Amino acid sequence: MAIVVLLAAAALLALVLQSRHDSDREAKNRSVSVAQTFAHSLGLQDALKTPDPSAVLQPLAEATRVDAGVDFIVVMDTKGIRYTHPQPDRIGKPFVGTIEPSLAGHTYTESVNGPLGKEIQAVVPVIASDGRVVALVSAGLTVENVSGVVDRQLPVILLAIATGLALATVGTALISRRLRRQTHGLGTQEMTRMYEHHDAVLHAVREGVLITDNDRRLLLANDEAKRLLGLPEDAEGRHIGDVPGMERRMADLLLSGRVATDEVLESGDRLLVVNQRLTLPRGRPTGAVVTIRDSTEMQVLTTRAETARRRLKLLYDAGGDIGTTLDVVRTAEELAAVAVPRFADFVTVDLADSVLAGDEPGPSPDMRRTAVSGIRNDHPLYPCGRLIDFLPSTPQARGYGSGEAELVPDLSEAPGWHAQDPPRARAIVEYGIHSLIAAPLTARGVVLGVVNFWRSRKPEPFDEDDMSFAEELVARAAVAMDNARRYTREHALAETLQRSLLPRALPEQSAVDVAHFYLPAQSGVGGDWFDVIPLPGSRVALVVGDVVGHGLHAAATMGRLRTAVHNFSTLDLPPDEILARLDDLVHRIDHDGEGDDVNGGVLGATCLYAIYDPVSQLCTMARAGHLPPLVVAPDGTTEIVELPAGPPLGLGGMPFETAELHLREGSQLVLYTDGLVEERTRDITEGLELLRAALSHPDRDPQESCRAVLDILLPERPTDDVALLIARTRTLGPDRVVQWDVPFEPSAVGTLRSLAAKTLDDWGLPELGFATELILSELITNALRHGSAPVTVRLLHDHTLTCEVWDGSSTAPHLRYAATTDEGGRGLFLVAQLSEHWGTRYTPEGKVIWAEQALPGPEGGGEPALAAFLDLDEDDL
Repeated sequence: MAIVVLLAAAALLALVLQSRHDSDREAKNRSVSVAQTFAHSLGLQDALKTPDPSAVLQPLAEATRVDAGVDFIVVMDTKGIRYTHPQPDRIGKPFVGTIEPSLAGHTYTESVNGPLGKEIQAVVPVIASDGRVVALVSAGLTVENVSGVVDRQLPVILLAIATGLALATVGTALISRRLRRQTHGLGTQEMTRMYEHHDAVLHAVREGVLITDNDRRLLLANDEAKRLLGLPEDAEGRHIGDVPGMERRMADLLLSGRVATDEVLESGDRLLVVNQRLTLPRGRPTGAVVTIRDSTEMQVLTTRAETARRRLKLLYDAGGDIGTTLDVVRTAEELAAVAVPRFADFVTVDLADSVLAGDEPGPSPDMRRTAVSGIRNDHPLYPCGRLIDFLPSTPQARGYGSGEAELVPDLSEAPGWHAQDPPRARAIVEYGIHSLIAAPLTARGVVLGVVNFWRSRKPEPFDEDDMSFAEELVARAAVAMDNARRYTREHALAETLQRSLLPRALPEQSAVDVAHFYLPAQSGVGGDWFDVIPLPGSRVALVVGDVVGHGLHAAATMGRLRTAVHNFSTLDLPPDEILARLDDLVHRIDHDGEGDDVNGGVLGATCLYAIYDPVSQLCTMARAGHLPPLVVAPDGTTEIVELPAGPPLGLGGMPFETAELHLREGSQLVLYTDGLVEERTRDITEGLELLRAALSHPDRDPQESCRAVLDILLPERPTDDVALLIARTRTLGPDRVVQWDVPFEPSAVGTLRSLAAKTLDDWGLPELGFATELILSELITNALRHGSAPVTVRLLHDHTLTCEVWDGSSTAPHLRYAATTDEGGRGLFLVAQLSEHWGTRYTPEGKVIWAEQALPGPEGGGEPALAAFLDLDEDDL
């Protein structure tokens, strides 16, 4: 009962004090509310602008004071001079109180000794529309009135205390009985021991526990919570916002009172998993229980696992992104790009100069910077293309020599690296690059170069784990790099072989103006080729062909076929017979390759062979599985020649057909391979239409037409060889060609010799008269003796002088060496001695025996040497 009485007395005192406190607070709140209401009244600022604000405001303030139940409302200017007051004699005098906070735009409450006694007042600013404080309003109550309220409440308080004392007495008895029943009669010792056990468990558990009340004060924090959060020993009992050392995010979570489940927060260098649940006794929230678990070590393991996962993903991506092309430079660029920024901030690839050419690297550490990739472009690293002579003290040179990766954690303390280029080294360090891994590119035991990984954005340096990963990444890229190097070497060899087999310069001829273009495929040289072959009688053969496949075998096969075409062309056969002999050759090559050499055969080949005669303007052509040519007429009309396709070379047993067409002077004959018109993104038909459109400009010369075709049709990265041959026809006019029909009798020889001599005089070639007469005498005599009618003689004045004798017999003449006692047999020997070239070609009507002489002077080769024949007279001949 003594305790209950003490509690009642304390409760009485607390109620009185609380009542006084509440009254004071109520007085302040009422003062603030009345002052703010009056300060925001609509006519207040207009009244302040009148000549006499007091006359307007005094009645209004008094009326408001009475209605609001306050003791005074005072309106004053910014200097504190009153406009209103309950005591009119106080108007115009300074205000008693603090006005500086309100002049700054704040509401201020205080207790002062004013004209009405001790007052509780509030001062609020009157703010104009532009934000300036133009006046102040104060309202308040006297302490006497406030105390009177408390005194009037005291009897009620005493009655409530008495009632509470009685109820407490009864309640204490009832609670004591209930507690004894709930504790099963446990005494204080047993309860103390139970509390000690509870306290020991609470502070020994390896999980932090916090308990807060409804006002967010910290009621309990066990030892683990204090350790994890860094709380002081006196943290309990403080408001959460006032607890020193608590992280802001943790404090915000505790102050919010929201439910949290396994929420991860940072606290210093720790990662904490926080759970928060509200305590709901009888359904009303009164506080919260928070449990905290340290997951830093788990997070470290998770971070390491995530790092390992990212690196495995990077290695997987590198397998698909590096080596997409068999190009050394492109492979180096892909390696540099794949590692930025996922592993390093900057990556540079330095390769031995010989590797770029496809050769084996040398022992010298001189390397060329082949690729650079980084998070920024303004870095001070050596640029691409720079040849770097690494000193032996640099990690690059050591790694290149040993084949082992070099780790430089701090570049600012690496004197060996600084010695390479001190000014640039200082610029690199000042730029922020602070750590380096130099990993050699090693494939099949050969070091091809060095890959440099630079770090700048992350403050921590590279470590041993990073170096191991760099070695793994570079090792995978080295295989692709070596494959590209080997391919570059083989491609260079094949391209060199192929270009050596192709014509380096076209031979001199006057039948056509020629433009040509050849480009090997990016994936490997193939077997495309073209040729321009001069033929007797000022004619020219135009050839284009394609061997299926790529590489050295295709290039070598192309060389064999081109050589065979040259050899067959010397026989002066028509196109269909040339292709038939070429088909037979390919068939034999295929059978020769059926032995041990599985690559000895020809997988397939096509060819187009055309012969153009500038005298008759006829073009005879045949094709073996090749694309048909195009003819551009002088008026711009472009047509695809309707030419029988013929089977590809090597099938054997099937004939080839020829087509003959008349080409006007200035027409363009276009021969090409399928690599020009066929591509993955378009079919041959579309390519042919594009080719036709590009050629339909007759005003262009062959070189311009060639460029126009390439601009439209040439792929950026051709997958097949591209060969293009454009020939614009020329003619040998009547002023350079003479032809006579020869009577089939010996007396006609002399007449023809006279006509030939006169013709040579007209052409300005009298120096060739004797030799020409001698050649024509022998050839006509042979035709009359050993051939058959009709006999025709033709002289062609081109870059050589050609004598042709036509007859109706297909019997071939033979050159032989006559003995000193023989009366005849020297005719063809004399022809061979007097001419540069001679030969026989067959026509459907018979044969032609021709002989070519060089023109005298600078255009030709000088006069023929006739000294050996000056002692011969006509009868001897």
